[in-house]
Amino acid sequence: MTSHLSLSTCLYIAAALFAIGIYGVLSRQNLIVLLMSLELLLNAANLALVAFGRAFLPEQPADPSGPQVLVMMVLAVAAAEAAVGLSILLAVFRRWRTTHAGEIDLLKG
Repeated sequence: MTSHLSLSTCLYIAAALFAIGIYGVLSRQNLIVLLMSLELLLNAANLALVAFGRAFLPEQPADPSGPQVLVMMVLAVAAAEAAVGLSILLAVFRRWRTTHAGEIDLLKG
């Protein structure tokens, strides 16, 4: 027995994830929480892409992997963003001994 979510249900879930991510980016000062919120934003976009791909592609298309390839590219970019973000976070923590974005006020160290 398989259960399928409708397109609108998937989009509501994606919109909720996106809203939570936006709230986290706009309201938090901790750099770790900011990075996690950015990942939520990217995952919400991935969910929407997969939902649209499943809803609008025919049952047996010539190339069924269209939206999935796009999602894999977004996931690869998200993984690179996480690696670069965490390395910057580590460098900032070594320099200022904090992960609070409000306390990091100098670009020259």
